[in-house]
Amino acid sequence: MKKSAFILLSLLLLILSACGKNDQNASDKNTGREKKLEKVTLMLDWYPNAVHSFLYAAQEKGYFKEQGLDVKIEMPADTNDPLKLVAANQIDMALSYQPQVLVARGEDIPVQSFGAIVRHPLNQLMVPADSSIKSPKDLAGKTIGYPSIPLDEAIVQSMVKSDGGDASKIKMVDVGWDLIPAMATKKTNALIGGYINHEKLLLDKEGHPMRTLNPADYGVPDYYELVLVGSEKELKAKPEVFKKFMTAIGKGQKYVQDHPEAGLSVLLKHEDKSSPLEKDIETKSLQLLLPLMDAKDKSFGYQDPQTWNQVADWLKENKVIKSSVKAKDAFINF
Repeated sequence: MKKSAFILLSLLLLILSACGKNDQNASDKNTGREKKLEKVTLMLDWYPNAVHSFLYAAQEKGYFKEQGLDVKIEMPADTNDPLKLVAANQIDMALSYQPQVLVARGEDIPVQSFGAIVRHPLNQLMVPADSSIKSPKDLAGKTIGYPSIPLDEAIVQSMVKSDGGDASKIKMVDVGWDLIPAMATKKTNALIGGYINHEKLLLDKEGHPMRTLNPADYGVPDYYELVLVGSEKELKAKPEVFKKFMTAIGKGQKYVQDHPEAGLSVLLKHEDKSSPLEKDIETKSLQLLLPLMDAKDKSFGYQDPQTWNQVADWLKENKVIKSSVKAKDAFINF
């Protein structure tokens, strides 16, 4: 009898102990985890489009939360805002461009890239499909529309010189951001500043088929088009936050690679009303982008030091930046 009572008492204590642990675990899940989510603000380079699919996938699939992050994705009022706001510590992270990061550091603006997103140039020279311009040297005596950005001028100059042409005989025409109308109405013979995953696709769709010449084939370094940027101060102070962010977006990119249609559907739910998306254009854009975002045997976002050195040297040689910039200080890998 005593033995039976002892066994029953032991079983009761085990049950109560298990219930206590379960209650504690439930309490941790309901309160602790949510409270520990760290708020992070990310600013896009432009309005949401196919290239941002990995971010919205990471958000919707819960990959940010898995890493203890609560990520708010914002759109810039101006394309120049993201770098400025990161440098001023008004936002935590931003999408920007590799050359712009180096230009900023040349002006003593303490920003660093912590991930390469699009690993090759999207900004390519465009000419009508039936144009007599077959290579950059054929631009002599021609007009090239561009949005008055010094980098674009340097790209064209390099391309023409590398191809054995006379760069002094080309005419750069500032068309602002009216790149598509300038080409569609044949106000210019060529275009620089437009992207192969956007302007080219739209021009093709509107009945103005284009050919593209890749700057990387004509003397311009094969630079990273899109990179993730943070302030040097925050990257040093909170490296674990940026590491967790990279882990989450790596999973987001893998999801989009494995399920491109589903990934695009997630993106389309987040389109900006002032800049509605065309599904067929974004579908083609994503198909074009995925191979250009692939780091092969490296982790998503990995940055090659040699690429940074080459781009820094090229910018200095072409007077886009006036002072020497230490390429190794412009980026960090996690």
